[in-house]
Amino acid sequence: MIILKDKKEEPAKKYRIIDAHCHIYPQKIAAKAVAAIGSFYNIAMGEDGTSASLIAEGEKIGVEKYVVHSTATTVHQVRSINEYIYSEMLAHPEFIGFMTLHNEMDSEAIEAEVDLAISRGMKGVKLHPDFQKFNIDDAENIYAVTKGRLPVLLHMGDKRYDFSSPARLRKMAEKYPDQVFIGAHFGGYSVWDKVECLKDLPNVYFDTSSSLFALEKQRAADLIRRFGHERYFFGTDFPMWKHDEELARFLALPLTEEEREDILYNNAAKLLQVE
Repeated sequence: MIILKDKKEEPAKKYRIIDAHCHIYPQKIAAKAVAAIGSFYNIAMGEDGTSASLIAEGEKIGVEKYVVHSTATTVHQVRSINEYIYSEMLAHPEFIGFMTLHNEMDSEAIEAEVDLAISRGMKGVKLHPDFQKFNIDDAENIYAVTKGRLPVLLHMGDKRYDFSSPARLRKMAEKYPDQVFIGAHFGGYSVWDKVECLKDLPNVYFDTSSSLFALEKQRAADLIRRFGHERYFFGTDFPMWKHDEELARFLALPLTEEEREDILYNNAAKLLQVE
């Protein structure tokens, strides 16, 4: 739990925090994986991508829970990644694990992976259409299995590609109203001008990761209020950004204390059913 003091040294304000967007990798491949992400986005990475680094960084701001995941770029990676995330959940009770899937899997294989993940206490699915090279609306074989069972966290938006455009998510959210979607990066990394189409969809949530470095403060706050602050989760996109810097960016937004508390902890805790 972080304790912040303002310049007047008034009584400290305490915030509970869930980091709702964290990538982790096994020690032996972490450096390579992180370098690949940095190269993909042409952004210098903040940390090394290991669980130990994630916890060390999160402790600086008092993170209580971390949503952790990794992305399979091929079908054969799915099983090993899901085993890795589960092993990290066992080793670190503060981790909330999200499984991965790939749209080239057949329905039987998807069903088996989802059943196993749920039995192990995993709370969601992470997909990255730009890395995995499929359109959001070409993954109906996944949503047909996960609907009503697990939320799907999607990397959203990139002006260089159309795989993860907000318009594609809208089509799927309308077609699968029982599927909860979480649109990462305010619903549209680098294409925030196109996220308005997601406004009136009650089954679509958002996280703040990899956006606050670029969005003007008032614009970010306006998006949160226009879409409904109860639909937003705080996320760092570790290892891309440092926790203290991301929290400072978030707390600089012109939001109320209730909005801050809900986005930092309460909203994710409610959706993911954690205390």
